[in-house]
Amino acid sequence: MSTVSPTEEKAAPSRSWPVLVVVVCAQMLIWLDTSVLNVAVTTLADPDEGLGATPAELEWVASAYTLVFAGTLFAGGALADRFGPRTTLIAGLALFGAASGAGAFASSPAWLIVARAFMGAGSALLMPATLSVIVQSTPEEKRTRAIAIWSSSSGLGVAVGPVVGGALLSHFWWGSVFLVNVPIVALCLAGVVAVVPELKGPRRRVLDLPGMGLSVLGLGGVVYGIIELGNGRTWYGPHVLLPLLLGGALLTAFVAGQRRSPAPSLDLRLFRQPGFTAGSVVLLIAFMALAGHLFYAAFYLQGPRGLSPADAGTVMIAAAVGIVLGSQASPAMSRLLSARWTVAAGVLATAATYVGYLWFDGRTPVLTVAALLWVQGFGMGLVGTPVTAVMMSGVPPHLAGAGSAVNSVTRQVGGTLGVAMAGSVLSGVYRARMADAELPGDAQGLTVSAEEQARTSAEAARSLAGSLRLPELAATADRAFLDAMYAATFWTAVLALVGFAVCVVGLRVRDVNSGNSGNSGTGTSEAGKAQEQGRGTGAR
Repeated sequence: MSTVSPTEEKAAPSRSWPVLVVVVCAQMLIWLDTSVLNVAVTTLADPDEGLGATPAELEWVASAYTLVFAGTLFAGGALADRFGPRTTLIAGLALFGAASGAGAFASSPAWLIVARAFMGAGSALLMPATLSVIVQSTPEEKRTRAIAIWSSSSGLGVAVGPVVGGALLSHFWWGSVFLVNVPIVALCLAGVVAVVPELKGPRRRVLDLPGMGLSVLGLGGVVYGIIELGNGRTWYGPHVLLPLLLGGALLTAFVAGQRRSPAPSLDLRLFRQPGFTAGSVVLLIAFMALAGHLFYAAFYLQGPRGLSPADAGTVMIAAAVGIVLGSQASPAMSRLLSARWTVAAGVLATAATYVGYLWFDGRTPVLTVAALLWVQGFGMGLVGTPVTAVMMSGVPPHLAGAGSAVNSVTRQVGGTLGVAMAGSVLSGVYRARMADAELPGDAQGLTVSAEEQARTSAEAARSLAGSLRLPELAATADRAFLDAMYAATFWTAVLALVGFAVCVVGLRVRDVNSGNSGNSGTGTSEAGKAQEQGRGTGAR
């Protein structure tokens, strides 16, 4: 018996592909903004051309977006299920566009951090709605391919973002990389109004405001503690330990509250399927490693490697092409190898590229960097589509928004923790290396205050080296940064290998679809449908 809702049957015909184009463009905004920021971080750190942001402030510029994004994604999924994904798409685009305009004219790092937080809230409305539209409006036989195209939108965003960002930074002020979002938002809004149908589910969910608050505050505490650890604090000091403990307690309270809530933001019944649980963990770890890597890779390309923002953006196209090709190849590879081994191969490939950075220095050929970025992108492309298809295969239509939110929140929580982890390692090791280094003194124009800036930030050290004509200062900062990057990339590779182990051991979709999977507690008897969709993605 089909579980497709009347709204899904009505929306599924020939309009599904124009709808897919519109929602993919809206989804691409999220990745476009993230990749643009990767190119702009060194400019934002520059005290003359940017805002003079410290490493900790730069981490918060990135983390404020993903933190609010992750914390409010559950609310975005609930809103999509209650009011329909079309309505939340329009609201999310409007909020994202307004916050982008505000961030473009920020006069301080704090202002930009606040604007980025509101952009995260807008993205939280966008992402669950886009996947929910695809699940509800695409015929079942075309759904896996549609999800693959949806997943590859990240590659398009990663491709366009660095190139556009580099070109804008070469000709305009740093705020242009955020202002460019506004006309794109306007086009996406017109497309949503024109072609996306109303797709309200059979049930009206309510918004869990207490749960949303606990999740945001809990994640905020954990991220704050990790960032402070990288700023030279001891792990047992109050600035680190107290936020970590408080954040962990709030997240525990959040999960406990969701178990008792009649209308939870995070529907824990979804996790009774091992495939859904394992897929969530794999996505969390994979995106944690990727986000951390991209954070320090951007500094490497524009720091020790000496590329301009435009050239760095051009090099990063290789990763974007890899993501697109990997996403498109993943359905065929899943049918050949199974979803489990396709995802495992993708995670292992990314881990190998992270290890490769241990041999990078200021003279590494650009083609070598581009080749590793391509392999990394292809590997991530192999991960996203099969895992998403497996996770969504057993989710009933009326919980499509909730399932989409979980799928999305794991990516964003992983991104938040990955940036915080990599930034902390990077900052901590750099400070330690520069503390032991001998720097030129007052006789060469380096004051005590300037020396402290140089020992804290490699970007500040290079800026001072240029203005004071001290090439030895820049060389010292580059050596310290490379040591810090080696430490960060080592832990990133270890994290990716943990994800590989979870995939091999836990992503056994055949087990999910056997036995009593139809009574797993999702509220529907989805065993037969889930098994067929699992076969469709090659899962076994």
